[in-house]
Amino acid sequence: MRTSDTHGCPTRGKYGTVADKDGNTIRFRTKREAERAADAEEGKARSGSWKDPWAGQVTFGAYASRWYAEQDLAASTMQNYRRHLEEHLLPEFEDRTIASIQRADVEAWDKKERTLYAASSVKTWRGTLHLLFEDAVDEGLRDDNPATKRRGRGKRAGRSRDRGPEKVIADPLGVLLSAERASLLSGRDVEFVSVVTKGYTGMRWGELVGLETEFLRPAALRVEWQLCELDSGFFERCPPKDDSYRTVDAPPWLTRLWSGHIARTQPTSCRCHGKTYVFRGQGVSRTGETGAKLVDVARRAGVSTGTVSNVLNRPDAVAEATRGRVREAIEALGFSRGGGAVDQAAHWRRNGLATWLFTPAASGWYPKKAPQEARPVPVLADPWPGVPARGRGATGRADACWVPVAKGLTPHGLRHTHKTRTEGFRTPTKLMDERLGHMDGSVQARYTHITREMRHDLLANLTAEWEASLDARLAMSDTSPVGVLDALLRERSRARP
Repeated sequence: MRTSDTHGCPTRGKYGTVADKDGNTIRFRTKREAERAADAEEGKARSGSWKDPWAGQVTFGAYASRWYAEQDLAASTMQNYRRHLEEHLLPEFEDRTIASIQRADVEAWDKKERTLYAASSVKTWRGTLHLLFEDAVDEGLRDDNPATKRRGRGKRAGRSRDRGPEKVIADPLGVLLSAERASLLSGRDVEFVSVVTKGYTGMRWGELVGLETEFLRPAALRVEWQLCELDSGFFERCPPKDDSYRTVDAPPWLTRLWSGHIARTQPTSCRCHGKTYVFRGQGVSRTGETGAKLVDVARRAGVSTGTVSNVLNRPDAVAEATRGRVREAIEALGFSRGGGAVDQAAHWRRNGLATWLFTPAASGWYPKKAPQEARPVPVLADPWPGVPARGRGATGRADACWVPVAKGLTPHGLRHTHKTRTEGFRTPTKLMDERLGHMDGSVQARYTHITREMRHDLLANLTAEWEASLDARLAMSDTSPVGVLDALLRERSRARP
């Protein structure tokens, strides 16, 4: 057989020794077998299908670093790939060569990970591993992809346990009550307006956080950007997912809710992007803070928050009797300036809002956070639906706790809720896809078009559900501690026959 260079590559008309897929030289029993193998390899080289057996000797760690550097994807996707590699794939495969990793190795890793993490998470990490090996195959570093799941293999029983829980949705009253409770927990009207907006538009989380005031329209909103929260704490302003730019029609009552919100909050541009956003987040002292707040002191003392502020900053401006009531409330609640100060951050943190505002609002429970276990949200009975009791001895002072509105409901579940409700209206699929930012490349979709009547019917149905939810809420109580909802209830009560 002809000679070769040190790597076994064919150069200047010469070919290397016949090697297996791991780069090891194959020893043949007879000269005839060796000649046949050499002729086969020579044929591969001439046809362009010959692969360098030594190429697969690059380590997984070295290839993964190069592979990651070559990706040009959205910042959130790059962040996820980095997590998958650094936290789950490199610890197992970093020092192994690309060619030496076999299907059994991947299956053993998969099985081990499933004993520690949710099956859905392991499936995601394996998907990244599969993608990396697919590129390695394309580059000729190996012949097959060991991360490929073979169909119809393995046990059938118990597969249903690997499925994630079904997404929880809410009815229109559930959306309204979740919005009201989230606002009570935050002490602001902002959460009420934002939760209702998400429930009646189906916007993605990043699109809601990234909604700029300039994209509010008289009868709609325009989705042009989203804010993606990175591990560094920075929010990247980027196009919506899959370039799903769109105009979302809104009924008159919802646009009035937005305009009233803008008039009350007077939003200003943020320092990080120089843009003015419709919704602002909460400061660090408020996110996850269950201590007494300024509004709690005011309620207990029977005064306004402005009076409490005066007692703290200009006590001589307040009557002695009032000062005494406020100080008594401060002492009883264990209020401190740092824990109770109202602060606004430029943007919501996804985990902060979901964990400490939305989840307790929907489920009626605060989540587990060391050293505290999960616990019901303690509330005062008056005014209805119960103002959260906070501060020292909150549980002892509480009259009751919230019952679940929709246990397991998440902010993204409101997107599922909106889709489900519009399905119930028999809304044409084309209009639903436009509203949610979904793409349908089928021939049927090309021949279907959205009419003015379709839009009108959808908005009429959304309005009917909103009014029905207000009526149901009025039947429970005709007032609310949430200012914006209280005004809506009074308006609805006057409008009813």
